[in-house]
Amino acid sequence: MHFVIMGCGRVGATLAQSLENRGHSVAVVDQNPDAFRRLSSEFSGKKVTGLGFDRDTLIQAGIEDAYAFAAVSDGDNSNILAARVVRETYGVDNVVARIYDPHRAEIYQRLGIPTVATVRWTSDQVLRRMLPLGATDEYRDPSGQVRLAQTDFHPEWAGRSVATIESVTGARVAFLGRFGEGVLATPGTVLQENDVLHVLMRAADAPTVERLLTHAPKIEEN
Repeated sequence: MHFVIMGCGRVGATLAQSLENRGHSVAVVDQNPDAFRRLSSEFSGKKVTGLGFDRDTLIQAGIEDAYAFAAVSDGDNSNILAARVVRETYGVDNVVARIYDPHRAEIYQRLGIPTVATVRWTSDQVLRRMLPLGATDEYRDPSGQVRLAQTDFHPEWAGRSVATIESVTGARVAFLGRFGEGVLATPGTVLQENDVLHVLMRAADAPTVERLLTHAPKIEEN
């Protein structure tokens, strides 16, 4: 598949290399030709100098054949403009934009433009390492009503089944991290002490789910 990346900073260069290493064709767009020095000497994809929202530049990068487009330059406005042009003009469905302003990211997310809010993601990761218990967002749907979150749990939840967790909280266990690997849980899967719990829930229910999971369960296992 073909991918187009706007912005050859550290994120863009890393994305380009990762995609090419997976056997895909890649074009990287940046208005500063010196930025391409971040790519390894073995990178064989296209290096296109220009603005990522300029149509001639995008066509040169192969946007008409692209499976996906990532706007990861340093400018929020440029990233959003490029993402909208690619989606609305060229019909590329898989589009993502990096946004530094978390409030703007939420707005564009609800407009159907998937965004990565760098500042919020970083602050969430820092908080996760500072606070003993809580939940950290990993994904929100475009409407903002459904959350996928990594959620801490009280030690006494260990030994309880996924069915019990879902019954008590009303959330859905999406998967578990166990010994560094992802595990798709079944209702009978039992939570273990060092598991990493990832749950799907309505955003409005998140405070309740977090409170229930970070306190000792008050029911007996069936």
